[in-house]
Amino acid sequence: MNNIYLQLTREFNRGRPRAILAGGQAVVLHRLAILSKDGDWILREDRETLEDVLTILERYGARYRFGAPLDVRWLAGGWSTHLEFPWQAIRVRTDFISRPPRLDQEALQRIWRHAEGQEIPFLGAMDLASMKKTNREKDYVVIGELARRMPEVDNQVLYSRSVRDLLDLAEKHRDRVQRLMEQRPALAAIDQGREALEAALDAERRRLIRANEERLVKYLEAAQPWAAAWPALSRQMQGLTLAEAHRLMVERAQELLPFLVPGGWP
Repeated sequence: MNNIYLQLTREFNRGRPRAILAGGQAVVLHRLAILSKDGDWILREDRETLEDVLTILERYGARYRFGAPLDVRWLAGGWSTHLEFPWQAIRVRTDFISRPPRLDQEALQRIWRHAEGQEIPFLGAMDLASMKKTNREKDYVVIGELARRMPEVDNQVLYSRSVRDLLDLAEKHRDRVQRLMEQRPALAAIDQGREALEAALDAERRRLIRANEERLVKYLEAAQPWAAAWPALSRQMQGLTLAEAHRLMVERAQELLPFLVPGGWP
């Protein structure tokens, strides 16, 4: 079976880089998973890109799921957009952002430079690991495996989730590990032994999970009026073309969904 998410990526990027695969599909391309059930993309934050993406998705019969409209004003505030369509007996779920959590403007500029010339642009190990600092336990396993694929020792030290790997890095690169302790306080437990380092990594993971939960709560609270209106709006959009549904959604969202969320992105 063809990978519909790679197919979409090629279509989105026809002419110039407009969409970079992130999330589960990027994990697949790093050869850390066999498949992923949905597609996540970072989009260029310009009107032409979003119009092209909507046009492509309309050809597939896509419809909106709950989220923000695919519009620069919301994407620039860290909101995400969600659509889906049926394809070869599966439901294809497509998710879009332009401001990924935990990646600042400098990181985004580097990511887009790296995307130039790639047939299938996807996030590198370090940036994908930063995005994966979510409130899902399974993502921390992925972060640890990504760290092993990072060519720079400093990044391995900053992202590793393995006690064994960190102890080995400390033995080989003592000066680097000590220099990075200020950026990653959990490293201070290395000299206290395996159990202390395990406890420090567990505590670090819990802090990261709480931080992401707190970030998400801000968006959920800001979206409460939008969520209340969504069931009726979703029914109104049934039977409309995607372009028509998009115009209706933008019109309603301007009344109910703020562009910016204090304390949201990045």
